[in-house]
Amino acid sequence: MRPYRSVLYIPAARERALEKAQTLPADAIIFDLEDAVAADEKENARVLLARVLGEADYGGRARIVRINGLDTPWGAEDVAAFRGAKIDALLIPKVGSAADVEAVARLIPDVPLWAMMETPAGMLNAAEIAAHKRLRGMVMGTNDLAKEIGARFRPDRLPMLTGLQLCLMAARAHRRIAIDGVYNAFKDDEGLRAECRQGRDMGFDGKTLIHPAQLAIANEEFAPSDAEVDLARRQIEAFDAARREGQGVAVVDGRIVENLHAATARQTLARAEAIADRAI
Repeated sequence: MRPYRSVLYIPAARERALEKAQTLPADAIIFDLEDAVAADEKENARVLLARVLGEADYGGRARIVRINGLDTPWGAEDVAAFRGAKIDALLIPKVGSAADVEAVARLIPDVPLWAMMETPAGMLNAAEIAAHKRLRGMVMGTNDLAKEIGARFRPDRLPMLTGLQLCLMAARAHRRIAIDGVYNAFKDDEGLRAECRQGRDMGFDGKTLIHPAQLAIANEEFAPSDAEVDLARRQIEAFDAARREGQGVAVVDGRIVENLHAATARQTLARAEAIADRAI
């Protein structure tokens, strides 16, 4: 169970940022060749990123490259540049259907694929996208989605919740990683914390971030708390004891603990252990 609490975007054209990313406490890095790179820098950024990824040590951080779309002059060459590279996934922008995933899959057979979910079509087709055999993760592109549907910013993200939940349901139905969208006000810690908690409570694995200053909050909020770990241990102990006595139900803190609760508790402990291993 690899943690994806914090997934940091790094512009692929900025060599100093690529170097600094090797030391940041991010669970995963999205090396961005798309939105973060100007058109006249696309080719240079691709060459730079391919070289850095071949030489640099990013430790246990997941290395994800966001390519340009195949409908652009750069997309196909982006894919070709990372065949056989030391990366964990290619992230495909603006995925609207499973056909968009398949088009990239045909060009690169040996790399897991992730999908940016940032259009109305993508949200409505989330189930078929998640079902693609090469797909491993889905990333919410909330800025683009808000623009596409004409939504206004709201702290509760109400206009986008339907789309986010459709993607989350699709990801869970096919055992895919699901990462929440960015929070743009990188100096607003309180707002970031609230949005992390919302995404965590919905069921997302983690959050995409635009600035290193956001890492600590995302890492904290998407990790099980000490209280949650303690409760999980006690639920498992109580349920196992009940099973040894021939009973199917236990009680912890005045609440029923059944098999599904014990399974959730085991997932909580596994997540906590994976995070602890990641921190070493």
